[in-house]
Amino acid sequence: MKVYTRKGDGGKTSLLGGTRVDKDDLRIEAYGTVDELNSWMGMLADAEVLSDYRTFIQQLQSHLFTIGSHLANDPENSRFELPKIPETIIEEMEASIDDMNTKLPDLKSFVLPGGHPVNAQSHVARCVCRRAERRCVALSRSATVEPLIIQFLNRLSDWLFVLGRHVAVHHGEGEIPWKP
Repeated sequence: MKVYTRKGDGGKTSLLGGTRVDKDDLRIEAYGTVDELNSWMGMLADAEVLSDYRTFIQQLQSHLFTIGSHLANDPENSRFELPKIPETIIEEMEASIDDMNTKLPDLKSFVLPGGHPVNAQSHVARCVCRRAERRCVALSRSATVEPLIIQFLNRLSDWLFVLGRHVAVHHGEGEIPWKP
């Protein structure tokens, strides 16, 4: 199978279902940002200090891929049966957040990314996640976006924040408080 088709050389791409749209269409921006987030999640999954979280991160990556397929789908022209996003994943992320939080000191100030390279990567992933969430919210004004997608991205950004704290406290030099 060839990777290139030359169909996108003019600045257009196809949604699932065949509809052609500009490559800067809000739908493309939304699932492109989710794809970027998935790549950052892969960096985290490969981090040795997160080996205990690798399976969960890869599960989250799989859900991000599913979310991307939902965002890339043209519901008016597509006949694809898309995989479902399990609602239980929200509770799983919340349970993981709660578990990590029990092992962290109380947050007394804003914290700066850093103190360990994986802490900084967690914060980059969190920022990309927030951008993906904003793109999906913007898309939801003109197209149907499953509310679970936005909820997933919102909770994932929370999870990434706490994961970064976990890394800084347990594997790095500690958290770096913001001093205004």
